Amino acid sequence: MKAVLVDKPFEIRVAEVPKPEIKNPDDVLIRVKYGSICGSDIGIYKGTNALATYPRLIGHEYGGVVEEIGPGVKDLKPGDVVAVDPVRACGHCYACRTNRHNVCNTVEVTGVHRDGGFAEYVVAPESASYRIDTSKVPEDVISLVEPYSIGMQVAHRGHIHEGDKVLVMGSGPIGITVMQVAKARGASVMMTDLFDSRLERAKKLGADIVVNVREKDLEAEVMAWTDGEGMPVIVDSVCIPSSFEQAVSLASAAGRVVTLGLVNKPSAIASVQLVKKELDVVGSRLNNYRFPEVIQGFEDGSLTPAGIMSSKFHFTEAEKAIKHQIDHPEQECKVVLSFE
Repeated sequence: MKAVLVDKPFEIRVAEVPKPEIKNPDDVLIRVKYGSICGSDIGIYKGTNALATYPRLIGHEYGGVVEEIGPGVKDLKPGDVVAVDPVRACGHCYACRTNRHNVCNTVEVTGVHRDGGFAEYVVAPESASYRIDTSKVPEDVISLVEPYSIGMQVAHRGHIHEGDKVLVMGSGPIGITVMQVAKARGASVMMTDLFDSRLERAKKLGADIVVNVREKDLEAEVMAWTDGEGMPVIVDSVCIPSSFEQAVSLASAAGRVVTLGLVNKPSAIASVQLVKKELDVVGSRLNNYRFPEVIQGFEDGSLTPAGIMSSKFHFTEAEKAIKHQIDHPEQECKVVLSFE
């Protein structure tokens, strides 16, 4: 079968590799139909993803059709369309025992730590393969369940609920998924970015207020919208030291700050900033069994993934697709690869 391999930074190819086989009773063999490109895939291509080793079969956002099932599979059958959760955990460390498998001591993500889903076929555990009703959801958005699961995890970590005002810093694909999940929960959302084109997309997909931080003072905008209280919930998807510092500064008393950053650079935040306002400052990593909630949102229409799909390429053009996303960050949101 054919698969997308990054041999080393800036060297990517469509290679012939062995077709995977079912080895465990609860495994399913999936014919991949769609995948979508994430920043981590771009990082592996550029050599800036510290978690990946080479060569790597990339792709952790993918889904397809079940073609074969192991003897222990109970709920899936050939012909089912599924999205695949890429998180793999040990099952016995403290994080796993407390139902936080997404931060398992030895967590692995398919497509990053181990080979992924940009291939014609993959094998996955039944427990990581979630059925989607394609009478309600177009097949070409099945790979977008994973990025929306990141937004769903953020909503849980930030306890976003009806009536909240939420600031999402950054209007990239993850920022958009956070916004749409927050809106589905009844919150109002302000979003920021440097590009008007990205802000226009955010507004079209549901953001209540958008702010170009190159043109407007974000603090003034936040204080005007919250009557001087500061923002109850802030999600930092920009993920640089200065954005995290600003998030803490703009949070209201009793507010919540959620950061997604894996940047290994310190921020200058004094403890008094946290204590005086008694802030909840939490990280959010990957997703913790959020696929069912996302799929429900896709099926009932409260989440609209088609809006973030900005371009589509055949998987044999993976290098072209990645370069296009790198070269046009102001235009692209989610680039989807077809394996049809």
